[in-house]
Amino acid sequence: MIQQILFILVTALAVTLFVRKVRFIRRNILLGSRDSGRDHPGLRWKNTLLLALGQKKMFRNPLVAVLHLFIYAGFLIINLEILEIILDGLTGSHRMFAPLLGRLYPVLIGCFEVLAVLVLVACVVFLIRRNLLRIRRFRSGDLQGWPRSDANYILITEIALMCFFLTLNTTDHALQLQGVAHYRQTGAFWVSGLLSRWVAHWPSTRLIVWERSAWWLHILGIFAFLNYLPFSKHLHILLAFPNAYYGRLVPPGQMDNMPEVAQEVSLIFQQQGQEPQASTSPQPKFGARDIGDLSWKNLLDAYSCTECGRCSAACPATQTGKQLSPRKIMMDTRDRMEAVGRNLDRGKNAGADGKFLLGDYISEEELRACTTCNACVQECPVSISPLDIILQLRRYLVMEESRAPQEWQMMFNNIENNQAPWKFPASGRADWAKS
Repeated sequence: MIQQILFILVTALAVTLFVRKVRFIRRNILLGSRDSGRDHPGLRWKNTLLLALGQKKMFRNPLVAVLHLFIYAGFLIINLEILEIILDGLTGSHRMFAPLLGRLYPVLIGCFEVLAVLVLVACVVFLIRRNLLRIRRFRSGDLQGWPRSDANYILITEIALMCFFLTLNTTDHALQLQGVAHYRQTGAFWVSGLLSRWVAHWPSTRLIVWERSAWWLHILGIFAFLNYLPFSKHLHILLAFPNAYYGRLVPPGQMDNMPEVAQEVSLIFQQQGQEPQASTSPQPKFGARDIGDLSWKNLLDAYSCTECGRCSAACPATQTGKQLSPRKIMMDTRDRMEAVGRNLDRGKNAGADGKFLLGDYISEEELRACTTCNACVQECPVSISPLDIILQLRRYLVMEESRAPQEWQMMFNNIENNQAPWKFPASGRADWAKS
């Protein structure tokens, strides 16, 4: 009874903290402006299944993709076993699904154990890969400090959870062999059944201490992981699905044009003598300066970023030493959202700190280094578009603050005055070909 009460209190605390953080993140995402993403549901579900569930883009590197699939499947499948642990903790029972599933139960748990071993192997490989192998995208400056440590914390936590899971089953089976009351006979599982031979001779009191300790550490680790997730880049485990569903369906190179801009351009090219019509609509705002000017899909992208660095590894600006890193663009957007959210929680307005995404988090030099080649969009495994954020911030610089490189300004002036990017009039555009 004491364990049940303690378990209920711990569960309630973990769920409350998690829900509170989820509401914080949801509120932050909805600070963005409205976005589409509800057309062609069939195609969107297909993208979700291929990109989020099937991890289609990961398989460009088959070995890494398979190892990542082990961890991913472990998170989704092994955690089904958590449901039984939670129900056992709330009701005071032990392996309550065993009589319901019969002979299928040891097969399922056996599959979970094999998957747990694969997760252990994958996590060890990824730890070595991140910390010992000199892979450039894991050692770049935008990943220094917390982002690099975050990945290690998650991998170590996964290893610990899998060890607790196997220890729990191993000691449980040893107690079954000794016929200890309360430990339901389920038969040997595929991995722990082999390991239990090494501890079968232990006294039952010692086995119970190990079993209960592993049980509690496993579920407490799950609850801790649950509440760490929203603070970590591994939130993409949950957000990859909606992010893939609401991803852009247009060709990657197609940019969003503002109707207001098209209207202004059409006025420039009006026929001679035609009077422009006065506009009754309010003055539009061009581009984005802070997160409230971005779409909610842009903000969902920022929270979904895996920080894997594939975007920056493919970016020609990054690879040639420019200041731009698409990964940093997403991380900075997320950091700005968190800061705005904290301002709102304190009862202040979003910009109470006097900072903006443009200038305080992302510099002009970063934005101007972008070649709009779409390499970052193409490489992202979860349908994130750093380019869209870059374009909107750059649009604000040019159209709201008239801050553009001198070369651009000359071209803009020529287009406005001559309807061509050159200094001569449009009527002479083909003169170069006469001879």
